[in-house]
Amino acid sequence: MKRMSLKHLVISALLLFSAANVLAADSDKLKPFVLGTKSAGTVAEKVDQAKAALVVGGFTVVGSYSPYDDAVVLVVTNDELKANAAESEHGGFGAIQRVSITKVKDEVQVSYTNPVYMSHVYRMKGDLSNVSAALATALGRVEEFGAKGLTVKQARKYHYMIGMEYFDEPSLLAEYDSYEEAVQAVDAKLSANSNGVSKVYRVDVPGKKESVFGAGLKGPTAADKAMDDRFIMSEIDFRDLKSTAHLPYEVLVVGGRVLMLHGKFRIAQSFPDLTMGTFMKISGAPAGIESAIKGAVR
Repeated sequence: MKRMSLKHLVISALLLFSAANVLAADSDKLKPFVLGTKSAGTVAEKVDQAKAALVVGGFTVVGSYSPYDDAVVLVVTNDELKANAAESEHGGFGAIQRVSITKVKDEVQVSYTNPVYMSHVYRMKGDLSNVSAALATALGRVEEFGAKGLTVKQARKYHYMIGMEYFDEPSLLAEYDSYEEAVQAVDAKLSANSNGVSKVYRVDVPGKKESVFGAGLKGPTAADKAMDDRFIMSEIDFRDLKSTAHLPYEVLVVGGRVLMLHGKFRIAQSFPDLTMGTFMKISGAPAGIESAIKGAVR
């Protein structure tokens, strides 16, 4: 066997160095969701197990939502999530995490939103790494999924493409004379479950006049598919690992103002790798979602 020439040794070393850098860069990238476990069983069994494990792990389950058959989303919070929300502008959007239990063929996937990813996409003060560790202890951690991944810098300035909204460009849904009036009105109106919009949870941010609500969306008729969680997810959640924990959408009361993240941002932050062709299949969703929720909270 011939010895490698110095030139070949240098080239090989450079290739190995480059490959190592790529792997390191990939490992530094954040993805929207975390797969906790994937195993046989029923959705009901896994929901009960997840609730018990979350409570033991220091979380409070503040809401539960079944957007369609064989899928349940548990919404949780804890003291660290609420404290971080209190220190961050519009931090209520990140005051909760979502845990999904989804039946896929013969297995049930237990997944959850990635707290570190969310902390940066929502421009929060802390990175919620302790919350991430607590969720991993409670529910397991197999892998992150849902995108090729974003660096911290990319996540904190994320938007889908030129001309589309950023995190700091939320939609104004309604205005009231005070926080007290706004939060009571939104709570009552979402609790009325009218026009397919339902209240899933409410979390008050400590020390601030700020509250976040979860809104489930089920189109009353087939013509309302632009605002319907089932239809939207059937078009965009098509990979083997399901991103059910994208749901439900948040409604934020800040003082007397009622806000939501613009649909073009809120959908894209959970599905940043969607092609424009797929996005066009739900082109009516951002406006449909906003119109439905606006009609429910005014």
